[in-house]
Amino acid sequence: MLKTNGIPDQPSPSFVLAGWRLRLRHRRIGTVLFSFVCLFAVGGEIVLSQTAADRHESARSDKLTGGRVEVAEFEPNQPDIRITLNVPSFRLTFWQNGKEVQSYFVGVGMKNHPIYIGDREATEVIWNPAWIPPSSNWVREMKGVSPGEVIKASDPRNPLGKMKIPLGDSYLIHQARGTGDLGNLVSHGCVRMLRSELYDLAEKIIAARGAPVSRKRIEAAKRSSRMLVVRLDEVVPVDINYDTIVVEERVLHVYPDVYSRGTNRIAILRAELESAGMAASKINDKTLRQILGKVTRRTQFVVAVSSIEQGRALEDGKVMPLIPRKARQKPAGAVARPSGRA
Repeated sequence: MLKTNGIPDQPSPSFVLAGWRLRLRHRRIGTVLFSFVCLFAVGGEIVLSQTAADRHESARSDKLTGGRVEVAEFEPNQPDIRITLNVPSFRLTFWQNGKEVQSYFVGVGMKNHPIYIGDREATEVIWNPAWIPPSSNWVREMKGVSPGEVIKASDPRNPLGKMKIPLGDSYLIHQARGTGDLGNLVSHGCVRMLRSELYDLAEKIIAARGAPVSRKRIEAAKRSSRMLVVRLDEVVPVDINYDTIVVEERVLHVYPDVYSRGTNRIAILRAELESAGMAASKINDKTLRQILGKVTRRTQFVVAVSSIEQGRALEDGKVMPLIPRKARQKPAGAVARPSGRA
């Protein structure tokens, strides 16, 4: 869960804000969704009380799923698709007809070059993309690269790999350098995926939307360095969230606050558990503090809500890696990427 834009990351104890914010959100299917967000101060901390419609809630939260994440096999020519990414979990999910089809572990933007949090749109898929370095200080510090030059896909200075999916305003999903990117802050505001998984995501998007490109052309693009651009008739919604405290199918997940936004606080954890139906009398601040203290930059703390209710949060809970070891294993046929940065 994320404090709204405009609120200081570290408010002073005297900073108190109470009120309502009305947000109008237009969905792809044409419906209009209103969400009311109440802001209040607790012990000098600004806490955000969210509805299930708030854009900073994880798509896997029980507030959105009703307590169950439905899973389904991919179906071609079923165009109701969307992509979600919860940054602190480094987990990107492809949804079709409201059900989870596939999840992937990713790398995201560095702390000083963070990924955009909010709603984006995928409008096209590009194999063998060129890279045009932006006019930024980090580009000027690179050797052998100049802002504005066109660096072709075959050039080892091009960091984008074999594919990019533009999300607007220079934000991209593109190929990772390797498994070491997964679960890490590695890019200048982009999402990085393993090549095989990026191919899988792109081909699901194309098949779901019936985009006019043949399998033969796709396979040729994989083998060559010639650019192939497939534009989508209708945009694919991409919701990028920042939710460090999530109850998913009655299991609490506490993720690291990787961008130091002050989201792993006792008041916020308490509010999340209360939203999951826990009685306030069963929530002990000392236990909540210990739960939050279990989380490290590369781990999450996971415990069933029922265990917390029974006073067994620390005994039953587990510290688990953000990225499973299996996901870090080098996939067959993987090819290392150049050391360029994006």
